Amino acid sequence: MKNTVEYKGYTGSVEYSDEDGIFFGKVQFVRALIAYEGSNAEELRQDFHDGVDDYLSMCKEKNITPEQPFKGSFNVRVGRDLHRQLALEATRRGVSLNSLIVAALKNETHHAV
Repeated sequence: MKNTVEYKGYTGSVEYSDEDGIFFGKVQFVRALIAYEGSNAEELRQDFHDGVDDYLSMCKEKNITPEQPFKGSFNVRVGRDLHRQLALEATRRGVSLNSLIVAALKNETHHAV
């Protein structure tokens, strides 16, 4: 079972409350709170789409840039020794440190892409 929904580049969680008898979720990977719910999968999906559309409309009305879930960069603390090893390996291969790390991450997540 897939526990996420996607729309216009935004990913939302999907959870179920047995107590309330509803599906619910919120948009992931952004600070803005965009929550939604539904009594079945179709209602949940529609409320998710409406929530994203409302958020984008509100941003347009207020002339602000909507948050994007991923900007394409992030910081990783690897420690001094590993940083040195990675830099030396990149030099040995004749590639940038960034290229080496991107290749390693792609190799580790090949099943998720």
